[in-house]
This record gives sequence, C-alpha cells and structure tokens, in this order.
Amino acid sequence: NEGNEYFKEKDYGRAVAAYSEGLRRRCGDAELDAVLLTNRAAAHFHLGNYRSALNDAIQAKKLKPTHLKAIIRGALCHMELKNFVEAIAWCEEGLQIDSKEKKLVEMRTKADKLKLEGTFLGTQTDFSTRKKCQGRAVMGTDLLCERNIKLVLEPSAEEEEVSDGLAEISLDGFHSDSATGAKVHLDADGSLSWPVLFLYPEHEQTDFTVAFHESSRFIDHLMVMFAELPPWDLEKKYLPNNLELYFEDEEREEMYEVNPEHTLLQVLQHERYFVKAGTPTVLVFAKRSPFSKKYFSGKKVHRL
Repeated sequence: NEGNEYFKEKDYGRAVAAYSEGLRRRCGDAELDAVLLTNRAAAHFHLGNYRSALNDAIQAKKLKPTHLKAIIRGALCHMELKNFVEAIAWCEEGLQIDSKEKKLVEMRTKADKLKLEGTFLGTQTDFSTRKKCQGRAVMGTDLLCERNIKLVLEPSAEEEEVSDGLAEISLDGFHSDSATGAKVHLDADGSLSWPVLFLYPEHEQTDFTVAFHESSRFIDHLMVMFAELPPWDLEKKYLPNNLELYFEDEEREEMYEVNPEHTLLQVLQHERYFVKAGTPTVLVFAKRSPFSKKYFSGKKVHRL
C-alpha cells in the first residue's frame, strides 16, 4: 500500500524501496509476491531501469504465469531494450490469455514493424541539445560541493571533436557510449538520482541504470539486476554475491574496490572518485576469475 501511494505521487524511487521491503518479508503468498514484483517492475520502468523492470516481470510471470500485467510490462521492457523478437513472443503469450488486450495487440503490431524495418528507436542522440543540458545536468555545483563530489564535466578538445561533445568511456580498448542522453536529477526530497553505467570487461557488456538514488546500496541494485542470469554469462558466475565492484583512478592508473554494501553517495565521495561526463561508472568482475587476475596484473589495486 505504501508503494502504491508513492507510485501515485510519481515518487518511483521510494515506490521501488517500499515494494522491495514487501518482498523481503517473504509472506509465502505467491500471488501477492507476483503483484509486488509487477508493481516494482512498473516503478523501475518509469525510472528508465528497463533491465531491472524486465527481471521483475520475469519473476512475477514465474510465480503467476497468467498475470497479464506482468506480461505487458515485460513486453514493454523488451520494446525499450530494442529486443523486438522477444517483445513479440511476450505479446503472443499474453494474447493467448486475452486475445483482445488492446496494449498487446498494438505492441505486437509495432514490434513487427520495427523488426522488419530494422529500426532502433531512441538510439539517436541530439548532441547539441545534450551539450546545452550538461550544465543543468549537474544541478549546480553547490549541490555537488556540499556532498564532496568531484565532477569532470567537459571532455578534452580532442574528445569533443571526435565525439561531438560526448566524453567517451574507454577501458583497455573497451568502449561504450551507453550513457548517452541521461542526466542526474534532483528528487522532491532534495536527493540526487544518477545515471550509472556498469561495465563488464570480461564480456564487453554493459548495464545502464538511468536513476540510481544516491542513498541506494549497490548490492540492492545487483540483487535486482541479476535476479536472472544474463544471456552472456554462460558459466553462470555473475550472481549477486559472487561479484566484485571497482572504480578506476585513471590519473594514477590505480583500481579501488567498492563495498557492495555502500551507497552510491559513499562511493562518489571517495577522495579518488571523479565523475566523468555526469555518469558514474563501475566495473564488475566475477570473484576470483582468471580474467580479473589478468586484468589487474601490473596495476595497483586498493582492496577492501
């Protein structure tokens, strides 16, 4: 009920927290848990956390296969993630339950069209608009100063020429421009929510969380993000409690391990953490993996 109230007020971050607390109670009622998961998926969806929303929809559908709201939410997530084949499959599954469900009929048609056209909606970034908004994206230096957060906003002249105003992330030849278009924003309670980029160097994959509340812990996000194993994790190593997080101090070429129990704000306040282009970045490795040992070889690593 608390989550629903926050949702009505469009305070989706607190809605997620409330639904998560409900799930932690482990009531044993599969139908209620399916509702909690579907509602949390909706809140995550409105925050732009489509991967987390999809995982919740998948879990809800497992608990209650005929839960139409979960199926609709999962299909919507696949549409946002440009997984049009999967979106079609979810739509068809829902239409078997209710062949006249308007949202599914419309989404099925749209997904078919996009798949055939090979169109990827939403991937084109208006760089000139982004450049104008970067000043507003940091919500003023006073908010960052009082939090002791260090920001590197402007790319170098060379980077600006190459990427048209978007500072490119580069890690040992691994490039990602997944952070395009998102920006930090100020919540109604005076808190900041950041876009956060998770990099998986071993598999050259990324996850992008559009709104990571500064008081949220990393482990809470990992528990949602890896409720289902990602398709690229063939060895099934990327489990929430089997992950190590790091950030890189590029100036000193040193790595710092991040405590998953820490909040985003605690990490951003680290004396050697610098936020580049308005998007905090964290590297994720499977514990004690041969790849991570090789990756850290020759680098100074500050462990917990």
